[in-house]
This record gives sequence, structure tokens and C-alpha cells, in this order.
Amino acid sequence: MDRSRLEAFSDGVFAVAITLLALDLTLPGNGHGSLVEQLNEKWPAFLAYLISFFMIGIVWVNHHVLVRSITKVDRMLLFLNLVLLLFVVLIPWATGTEASYFPENSWDARLAMMLYAAVFLGMSIGFAVIFEWTLHGQRVDQPLPKERHWAARARFVGGGLVYVVAVVVALFNAVAAFVLIALVAVYYILENTPTPASPATPGDDEIVA
Repeated sequence: MDRSRLEAFSDGVFAVAITLLALDLTLPGNGHGSLVEQLNEKWPAFLAYLISFFMIGIVWVNHHVLVRSITKVDRMLLFLNLVLLLFVVLIPWATGTEASYFPENSWDARLAMMLYAAVFLGMSIGFAVIFEWTLHGQRVDQPLPKERHWAARARFVGGGLVYVVAVVVALFNAVAAFVLIALVAVYYILENTPTPASPATPGDDEIVA
């Protein structure tokens, strides 16, 4: 299969997911209090939108870099990519659900935050599995030396563990879990993630994404 078809399909899914995030930002409109009051009531949705927007963006950037290094697209990669996209399209739903309860700390709010963190964890696993696929065989332009495979894997596991911690923390405090997720987003925005073929050790996606 042509690599460009994989990339084009994935880009379309990313574009739809990142657009759907904005659907939860609607305001009641005239007759429901002042605009300032309405915006103040909606701030959790705007905050969740901001974090989720950058999370999807981070994964899209790293997905683009990773796919560009791939020289061979097979059936396995297509299905692994679908697993990643499965969680990407769940982000708008998880974001809207989390924003409906944030910043409360009721059981429903904690459950919503657990779902939110779990979706990012699934996305992280999906991206990590695709990266693992690139480590075997001649599937990228410049395969990573075998002696550096575990160092690269450690980067992915380290990022994914933050989401595991966030899921556990959400059982007790929804706000603290959200802060952890937000910090992951900030970290990956600032980090310059190398490609699997670059001399530097590959980074996590956000992916952790």
C-alpha cells in the first residue's frame, strides 16, 4: 500500500477529531445571563478543549514524522494505525464528559477524569505499538541500532506511565489528575521529539499523545 494513503487517511481522522472538540464550546446565548457569566460557567470546557487540542496536535506531529520515515506499509501497520486512531476519535467525547463535571470532585467527576486519562493512555499505547513495529525489519529509512531499542522503549513507557498514574490519582482527586495530564501536554509541546531514524533517542509521542 502507498504510504501516502495511510498518511492521508490518518490526517483526515486527526482533522475531524480536533474539529469535534469545539462542539462542546457552545454558549446558551442571549437571555441566559451576561456573556461574561456564560463564559465563566464554561471555563472548564475551554480548559479541557485547550489541553485536548494540543494533545491531538502533538500526536499528529509525531505521527507525521514517524510515518515519513516508514518505507514499507503492510497489513499489520494498517491495523495498528487504526488502534491509534480509535483512541484519537474518542478524545472529543472524553473531553466533553470530563468538562461536564470539572472541577468537581464527586464520584462522577472522578470517573469522568479516569475515562479522560484512560483515552490518552490508549492513544499512548497505540502510538508506542506503531513505534515498536518500526524497530523490526527494514521498515524505516534508517533503522535504529538494536543497542538503543530499550532506551527508546523506556521513553515511551515513561510517558505512558504518567497516564496510568493519572487514572489512579483520578480515583481520589479529579483536579490533581487533570494537572498531571496538562503537564504531559506542556512537556511534549516543549520537547523536540526526534524521528526513529535520527541520531538522538526517539521520544514519546504524546503519545504518549
